[in-house]
Amino acid sequence: MINYSRTLFVLLFTIIAGVITAQNGVNSPYTRYGFGLLSDQSTTANRGMGGISYGLRNKLINVGNPASYSAVDSITFLFDAGISLQNANFNSGDVKMNAKNSSLDYIAMQFRLYKKIGATIGLVPFSKINYSFSGDGQKVPGNDESSDVYSYESFNGSGGLHQVFAGIGVEPFKNFSIGANFAYLYGDYTHTITNTYSNTSAWSNVRNYQADISTYNIDLGAQYTYRFKKHAFTIGAVYSLGHSINSDAYKIQQMQSSSSVMQQTIDTIANAFELPQKIGVGLTYVYDNRLTVGFDYTLQQWSGAKYPHFSSNSSSEQDYEQWKFKDLSRISLGAEYIPNPTGRNFFQRVHYRLGAYYSTPYIQVKNSNMREFGIEGGFVIPIINHYNNRSVLSITAQYINVDPKSNSLIKENYLRINIGLTFNEDWFRKWLVQ
Repeated sequence: MINYSRTLFVLLFTIIAGVITAQNGVNSPYTRYGFGLLSDQSTTANRGMGGISYGLRNKLINVGNPASYSAVDSITFLFDAGISLQNANFNSGDVKMNAKNSSLDYIAMQFRLYKKIGATIGLVPFSKINYSFSGDGQKVPGNDESSDVYSYESFNGSGGLHQVFAGIGVEPFKNFSIGANFAYLYGDYTHTITNTYSNTSAWSNVRNYQADISTYNIDLGAQYTYRFKKHAFTIGAVYSLGHSINSDAYKIQQMQSSSSVMQQTIDTIANAFELPQKIGVGLTYVYDNRLTVGFDYTLQQWSGAKYPHFSSNSSSEQDYEQWKFKDLSRISLGAEYIPNPTGRNFFQRVHYRLGAYYSTPYIQVKNSNMREFGIEGGFVIPIINHYNNRSVLSITAQYINVDPKSNSLIKENYLRINIGLTFNEDWFRKWLVQ
């Protein structure tokens, strides 16, 4: 036990250091809209299988449906953490760009509270914002050719929202479970549009859109499993409460010279945000604890959610405001195969995974609908040790394509590697001493 305590301590120290130093994990111009890029709130349990979660009841932490927490056994303590490495390519006509990012994706712990009652606590991102780009210089004619001045615009943004959560899952009746996640949602963002001129004596115009957000988030879940012989069907459902966020949004505009701020105005929109309700249903089939096949459908009703829009006569700000929320829908399919969970051969105990999804993002830009699809696959590898051989290393590769229907908008392609490490320890086993 001492060796495992030391191992867990080293892991915790490494993860905390990663939280402090990790990058945002995204670099997309589309994160300038709304809350940014909505994070894939999944763990090792879901990755490699298209992100399915609503009907999963395996021995890993599945934060997608808190009803699954009741599946944890009486002697288990789970510690799960994941990171991702990403290569992104952006394409708009003849212009091509590339960006590489890394991030700490989640930390979660799960344990049993009482018979048929499991609990989970953790930290998962909700959204991410990170971009930086500039427009081409525009000529501002003067009185003669030598006095022409060029104007330049740059766009920068950073921030995002995070969730610290605690959840509980209970099985009040045989094969039927319910659960809930209670989260504190917090974070901030800053979007900046800067106008500068080639004439250094001219004033520059800086507009900052800012907000500091804190609120709650509640997810409710249920699962029912029907078993016969070696077959098991689990149907799951989740519901997230939609509600207003009591946080204000600000637009700070400054006219400044190279040496000082000459003028500043602040516009405020009170109680400027809302979270939408989310509905999800899923069905999972398991054969002989070796083959798992699942399907999920998710609907988030963003189209009715409130978000601050500041009016302006500036062309760049009008361009910034040419977006709106739309309902997010997602269909996910996934499968996992284990040749022999108790086999002596190492490769018989490896989990082989494959999945895909298709979604319509929650942002519509310049009246152009967007669509996103991804395919993924990977392995869950058992970690061999002298103690229990139940800890696992998960490696998943994802290809993601974001394609707007308008040719004037940027197309995005991502290659992402997800790595998850799950410590599954017998912390609550009672030892017999003779």
